[in-house]
Amino acid sequence: MPAPVDSPTGSMDTVDKGAGRLSWPRAVVATDNSLAGLVLRVTLEVVMFPHGAQKVFGWFGGHGFSATMNSFTENMGIPWVFALLAILAESLGAVALIVGFLTRVAALGIGVVMVVATVMIHWQNGFFMNWFGGKQGEGFEYHLLALAIAVALVIRGGGLWSVDRALAGKPT
Repeated sequence: MPAPVDSPTGSMDTVDKGAGRLSWPRAVVATDNSLAGLVLRVTLEVVMFPHGAQKVFGWFGGHGFSATMNSFTENMGIPWVFALLAILAESLGAVALIVGFLTRVAALGIGVVMVVATVMIHWQNGFFMNWFGGKQGEGFEYHLLALAIAVALVIRGGGLWSVDRALAGKPT
């Protein structure tokens, strides 16, 4: 008889593993049926998609893929592979979040982008955003909120109405 084990979502799950752990593919998509996961997932997507679209398509006042890659690699000194991963996290990661596909992976990518943006650019400008244009740059409060949402999604998964939930199957 398979042994019950705690899943990453905190619910009981049953697996046929000698070590009593979820297989890594199942652990990546395991989630509960929570409304909170849905709300966090959609909120992060709504906030991140415009940023990704700026970088990929030049929408919303952005400069598009080539100019963004050039800015990241030439002006900021970011290796091209990390620049590409950052752009993919904000664009494809946001699209994956809206449907809850590989939620943990997408949220992890966005979380890493938020940490790097905070350390490389926004930390020096202090905590607060530049609401009234009185400072040189933007603070990191937005990045902290996005990071917190991303961490919550990495821990709990995509929740209600996610492709991940359908892939993982219902917990027993």
